[in-house]
Amino acid sequence: MILIVDDQKHIRDGLQAMLSQFPMEIDNIYCAANGIEALQILRQHSVQLVITDIMMPDMDGLSLMAHTKEERIKVDYLIISGYSDFAYAQKAIGLGAKGYLLKPVKREDLQTAVEHALLEVRTRQALARNMENISRRAMETDRKELSMFMQGAAGDEAWIRQTQQQNPVLWNNYRLCLLREELWINQPGASSSHSMESIAYGVYGRQGCICLQHRPYLILAVDAAVDTGALPTALQEGQIRAVTAMTGPQQGLKGLPGSYTQVMDLFRHSYLFPDKRCILWEQIEGLEQQWQLPYEELYELFQLIGTKNSGKISEGISMIFHKDVLQRYHIRYTQQLCRAVVQMLEEYERVIRPYMGEEALDIECLRNLYDYPGIRDYIQALQQQLLRLNQFYYEFKCSYRNTQDLNEAIRYIHENYHKPLDLAMVSNHVSLNYAYFSNLFKKNIGKGFAEYLRDVRLDKARRLLAETENKIVKVAAMVGYESYKSFTRAFRDVMDMQPTEYRQLMRRKNEREGKYHDTAL
Repeated sequence: MILIVDDQKHIRDGLQAMLSQFPMEIDNIYCAANGIEALQILRQHSVQLVITDIMMPDMDGLSLMAHTKEERIKVDYLIISGYSDFAYAQKAIGLGAKGYLLKPVKREDLQTAVEHALLEVRTRQALARNMENISRRAMETDRKELSMFMQGAAGDEAWIRQTQQQNPVLWNNYRLCLLREELWINQPGASSSHSMESIAYGVYGRQGCICLQHRPYLILAVDAAVDTGALPTALQEGQIRAVTAMTGPQQGLKGLPGSYTQVMDLFRHSYLFPDKRCILWEQIEGLEQQWQLPYEELYELFQLIGTKNSGKISEGISMIFHKDVLQRYHIRYTQQLCRAVVQMLEEYERVIRPYMGEEALDIECLRNLYDYPGIRDYIQALQQQLLRLNQFYYEFKCSYRNTQDLNEAIRYIHENYHKPLDLAMVSNHVSLNYAYFSNLFKKNIGKGFAEYLRDVRLDKARRLLAETENKIVKVAAMVGYESYKSFTRAFRDVMDMQPTEYRQLMRRKNEREGKYHDTAL
């Protein structure tokens, strides 16, 4: 963008007309009648080049240059002067003007001067952008190295000393700070991590704050001398709901990995204290490390499954996961309690699974507490799955309460699935007509006898394949198949894979879950 400043309108119009006809690309051309008008335009717009007369009323060209220099407005100047104004032109050159043009201004001289001036401006801008990109890439590399060191990567003494010297004041007394933004489940919208980072820099200053990680949670090293309540207050004023976890003060970069372990422990404990905006290390140091899980209460709770006591089930979960209980112990207590409930859910679901048809519980969603925004959301999801299980059991009991013969048949199948078994044998066992029993079975169970028996046998077979080292031939015999070939054909039809492939798949899954469990601990 170019600004033309001259008190004579015909000169302004003439210069604007010439500039418009030049082959160079010029975004906008502004005009002003004196330095005062020009200064207002320069304050409002990003102008690259000013073409100004020296001698003007109100504010001349030299005064305009002086004002822009005082206000740190970055802009280049070309001076227009007459022969009698040459001394002023020299002063303008001294103030940084890129050149001057004698009146009357010739088209060729104007084009050459403007092209040279704009080329210099654009070259300077390109260099500045390159330097900025280089600086940004260097900072990003430093941040990644710090993040890796924080999470346990090795760092030699020379690197530690060099990195610490880049910000010695901060690394001499710092805290690690983790910010967990509070979001509703499935809440739309992007993360506010960059907004939170900006607020943190406003609180601590550029020298008192370093970003070490953006995802999945924002982690900062911040000046430990600043009050711990300053950042949570600033976030609240910025209308960002976030839980802040802060470690104790740490001296020296060598302590960064230990601080990371501490801040992640604080992050996990923040689930126990959903009403706290800021959680500090001293607030969890006194939590009990020894406990006994409430197995009796859990057994009593699951005894209610299949009844009309859905209210008592919800109440039981609320009592077992009561915040006064959870907040007494280290977060590991809550994690173990969650796993115990999930295991009992799986046991109950396994019993009723053959009668559920296409319906199913979503137990997978309960395996990781930290997939939820907070402990309350997890407890709500847990209650939902328990109530669904209760409903399944209740409907099952109602459906078969007056069908004792069918119940006996199902029990007989589950006890004798590993023996040679057919529809005639089972119908004889419950003393029912063959055809009548076949229709009754399909109507109430939702599948024919042969399909049901196959599913029971294959369900047992899958458990044996996953949990034992028995050979496939032996597994086939253990679940009632007289030949290896018929077993593998049935297994492949249902599972779309061979028994050996299923066993390998489950082994890999167990290995991954074992690694995940170790990491979680």
